[in-house]
Amino acid sequence: MASRREQKDKLRAEREAREAAAKASTRRRQLIGYGVGGGIALVAVIVVAVLLAGGGSGGSASGDVLPSGGSYAAVEDDVPVAEAARAAGCELRDFRATSREHVADIDQTIEYESKPPTSGRHYQVAAEDGAYDESPKVIQLVHTLEHGRIIIWFKKNLPADQRAALKKYFDDDSYQMVLVPDTTGMKGKVSVTAWNRDPVPNGTGRLLTCPQFNDELFTAIESFKDEHRSRGPEPVP
Repeated sequence: MASRREQKDKLRAEREAREAAAKASTRRRQLIGYGVGGGIALVAVIVVAVLLAGGGSGGSASGDVLPSGGSYAAVEDDVPVAEAARAAGCELRDFRATSREHVADIDQTIEYESKPPTSGRHYQVAAEDGAYDESPKVIQLVHTLEHGRIIIWFKKNLPADQRAALKKYFDDDSYQMVLVPDTTGMKGKVSVTAWNRDPVPNGTGRLLTCPQFNDELFTAIESFKDEHRSRGPEPVP
């Protein structure tokens, strides 16, 4: 049986290959767009738009809520999720998903089993990956979970250095990741969610709730991420 280190290395290699393929595809689409749009003028417009949007991610972090220049404690490799959660004082919970239904009204109110949610009915268009100053609609984020993403939710009133630490952690490995301020009324200072495909057809929601912000928090998030990323019921690169 492969060791946890071997499994992690394999997942990392697969993730990097998918990310490279996605970047190449994006680059090809950009080149085609440049040619159709008439060259240099369109390039300039696109560059300005990217700069205003804050870079290549789908998020909208301006630096006010998620400052740059942060740092975080070194992450320990190959720590089982349950062990890492205990060390950080976090709680792990699972929620059997009951629906994968899409809804057409982005303002529809949906009651979820947990705060933040891990699965369930959701808006038909998923929120994009990225770091956000202002959270997208929760029903969009649930769709993002269905696509195999990991969402890190944080209290907006955390001290600036803690928010900066989360942003630095996100920036170091942002593939299929979302970082958002909480709007659900969660109990922890930081929570992390995922939605796994098993058992079919609806899968299982995963929740890591962390009432403390400490050095061990980042190993807990890392272990959770390694365990659940890219394993959603509706895998999307």
